[in-house]
Amino acid sequence: MSTILIKGGVIATLGAKNRVLHGHAILIENDRIAKIAPVAQFTGNYDRVINAKGKLVLPGFVNAHMHFYSTFARGLGKAAPSANFQEVLENLWWRLDKKLTIEDSYYSALIPLLDGIRHGTTTFIDHHASPFAVRGSLPAIAKAVKQSGLRASLCYELSDRDGDKIAQEGIEENAEFIKATQKAGDHQLHGMFGMHASFTIGDKTMEKAAKVGNDLGAGFHVHTAEAQSDQDYNVQHFGLRVVERFKKFGILGSKTILPHCVHITEAEMDLIKASDTMVVHNPQSNMNNAVGIMDLKKLTEKGILVGLGTDAMTVNMKEELRVAMWLHHLGYKNPSCCFMDVVNTLLFNNGKIAERLWPGLGLGTLTEGGMADIILTDYHTPTPLDEGTILGHMVFGVPAAPVDTTIASGRILMEGKKLLVDVCEAEVGAKALELSTALWARF
Repeated sequence: MSTILIKGGVIATLGAKNRVLHGHAILIENDRIAKIAPVAQFTGNYDRVINAKGKLVLPGFVNAHMHFYSTFARGLGKAAPSANFQEVLENLWWRLDKKLTIEDSYYSALIPLLDGIRHGTTTFIDHHASPFAVRGSLPAIAKAVKQSGLRASLCYELSDRDGDKIAQEGIEENAEFIKATQKAGDHQLHGMFGMHASFTIGDKTMEKAAKVGNDLGAGFHVHTAEAQSDQDYNVQHFGLRVVERFKKFGILGSKTILPHCVHITEAEMDLIKASDTMVVHNPQSNMNNAVGIMDLKKLTEKGILVGLGTDAMTVNMKEELRVAMWLHHLGYKNPSCCFMDVVNTLLFNNGKIAERLWPGLGLGTLTEGGMADIILTDYHTPTPLDEGTILGHMVFGVPAAPVDTTIASGRILMEGKKLLVDVCEAEVGAKALELSTALWARF
């Protein structure tokens, strides 16, 4: 049995009990948290002892909506200027994803995974697209996840936009990866059934996808009403709004994730609530694409589980949390609005979302018996830090504090800000530069 003792820091458990513990320590046995108790109770010999003095000990963060493949778009200036979201897709993303190779998919995942370690994000829920390199893309990304030591739920972005053959490949890639992860029972990897968005999927393909996904007992991961154009297309071509169409085909449910939901009606919110479907807010992406602001207050009032994602704008969840706070203060024109609505997305709801995908791991919280996903941040608080103040610290102080140590499944992936994974970051960076240069030449 491998044991690690973390002592000397201030522990913030988050989760349902949300305790702030001074003078306590955490004992890790193998991949789980064995005990959280006053430090005096730990008198044994341990394989490793980590001194967390001057640090805030937190659960690893969950990113509830990510696109690893967008890594190679960083700095790309060849796309034509876009006046709306549809043009963003046509001028950038749908040109880029068509050029991706399997090797591109692997390296474009490995880069943000390593960056995730640096920022304390230990779990990702990713959404992949590479329409001319579909088959084998999810196993390639899974290889990167395994090498990083982090955890990810993966899916392939099914769409009709590149023809029937590629759509069928998307169905098969999702199905085979879901089956493989279900058979393996590996807590590092999980499979969902991915779809791009309702406006790029016809009834025939959606019906096929719904049957395959539901037969496998998998949830769906599909962009929802990100822009008004999604709603307009569905009403014009199918006579239904986006969420209504998902209900018709059996896409909604407690394992399904609907990112964005910027342009949904209250009636659609009621369908989401009635089906216990999950929603993910992506504030930086929505601002960048100028699509609008989710009505987080209304969604929360209805009791809908809303998490926080980055849509690949960053892997730094603390940064995303702050942006969400300022966005809703501005959007509602009320500097006192939505504090708990926003804080809940990352600090409580993302753990609940992860629990639906990985039942029993206790992700997003520090609890005895839960998975040992733990981060240590350099945080010397100038004001009291307790259960009554921790959430304010998480918004107004902790985001500026660097992550010192990242542990996932009981494995130390970074300590003293030095990566400890068996991957040469310099070699990965050099290869990514070579591949992205070639990709840009094909763009």
